[in-house]
Amino acid sequence: MRIANEVTRVWVEEIMGIPMSIHLIGVKEKTDVGADRAVRACFDELREIDRVFSTYRTDSDISRIRRGELAIADADSRVSLVADACERAEQETGGLFSARWRGWFDPTGYVKGWAVEAAARRHLEPLLDAATAVGINAGGDLQLFTAEGADWRWPVGIADPHDRGQLIAVVDVVNGAVATSGTAERGLHILDPRTGRPATGIASATIMADGLTQADVWATAAVVAGPADRSWIAAAGSRTGIVIDDDRRVTRWLGTTIVDVQTTAGSPPIGGYALVQG
Repeated sequence: MRIANEVTRVWVEEIMGIPMSIHLIGVKEKTDVGADRAVRACFDELREIDRVFSTYRTDSDISRIRRGELAIADADSRVSLVADACERAEQETGGLFSARWRGWFDPTGYVKGWAVEAAARRHLEPLLDAATAVGINAGGDLQLFTAEGADWRWPVGIADPHDRGQLIAVVDVVNGAVATSGTAERGLHILDPRTGRPATGIASATIMADGLTQADVWATAAVVAGPADRSWIAAAGSRTGIVIDDDRRVTRWLGTTIVDVQTTAGSPPIGGYALVQG
């Protein structure tokens, strides 16, 4: 729906080595107050988390832990919280996800989704007091919010991993998160923590859930599970999702039920506002 005097504001910065953009939908006279301050606070929090958890910074807590200079218990308090959460994620996924996939403590696969969701909920969601909707796109992973009672949907385009110029589906999201993992863009970069070898067979796995923490973890788990295993869907607790194998086989589900859903090729609706995901 397009509303008179409605405006889209977008802020973009590079954090954690990826572009992050914040999108605010609202009415002109209402959305300026506090928006810049909230966006700045969100970006600042994400930079602070990167300072603690970056594997590329030699002075980060994670790098110091890897070198044996710092114990997890003596690091920034958020490190222990993430370590505990990663242990739970490893148990919940049956070992498909692990923070020790490299042989040492590296929660990279958890931190981005967790950090973006937490910062967005803390700084962006309160903007719904005046705005119609607000969301953050972190390198293609999305955390989206819409004001209660607003007639607004975020059309999220899911890219076809075998033809990046096309969309395989468009999903309307009111409130929630979307995360994609796979080999289509970055090659065999995900290791199976159970074997130490690259995960193969999945071109892309897109998960839609309430929060980006959950969606991101299970998108990684889906890739590690490989094309022969779909048993994890029942444990994921996701809303829906789509997995596309290297051989173009497509699996879709709603809740825990695998379904056949017609996909949408081409571009998002003309005149609509869309975020391309994956």
